[in-house]
Amino acid sequence: MEELVRAWRALITPHTASPAAEDVGRALLDSWSESHRRYHDLVHLRGVLEAVDKLAGLALDPDAVRLAAWYHDAVYEGSPDDEENSARRAEAELASLGVDAELVAEVARLVRMTVKHDPAPGDRNAEVLSDADLAALAVGAEEYRRNTAAIRSEYAHVSDEAFRAGRLRAIESLLMGPRLYRTVVAQDRWEDRARANLRAELAALGVTTN
Repeated sequence: MEELVRAWRALITPHTASPAAEDVGRALLDSWSESHRRYHDLVHLRGVLEAVDKLAGLALDPDAVRLAAWYHDAVYEGSPDDEENSARRAEAELASLGVDAELVAEVARLVRMTVKHDPAPGDRNAEVLSDADLAALAVGAEEYRRNTAAIRSEYAHVSDEAFRAGRLRAIESLLMGPRLYRTVVAQDRWEDRARANLRAELAALGVTTN
């Protein structure tokens, strides 16, 4: 936890002189540590931040991308409006710290992009955040299965039929395009493994693919 506090401090300090900055970061970490989270937790936050580090040189504003990574699942209840509520939290908290309004707006925009992971071509900040958030699709097959089970447990309030339908829509949407990842670096590192994992999950759901 403390290494994440230090990371937050290093990230936010150039953008605010508010003495409340560290408290905001610790409150974010408390949210990421909520007991109902099984996948969208501190491990996921660390993973996204590490992936952003690998891709940061491709972003126009790496700090905006990192702040968006901190906030992208700050509100997580397994509800359709989680991303919107996370974006609004980013807007409110960063504004309260006196962070530049343009940076606040960019962070919120990037958080909202994670609803569909559909950055426009050339939207370099969004491409980096999208790829970093999807980097977990390219883990080993066994870890991927554990992650999928953890996500299912976060949706215990959803029936098996509804969850299966939602997963099918999400996977098919990801596989529909020519590439899962938008940056060349991510494509080289993660594309093949991620597609194999997604196809394996489809097979486990009873869907055959070419």
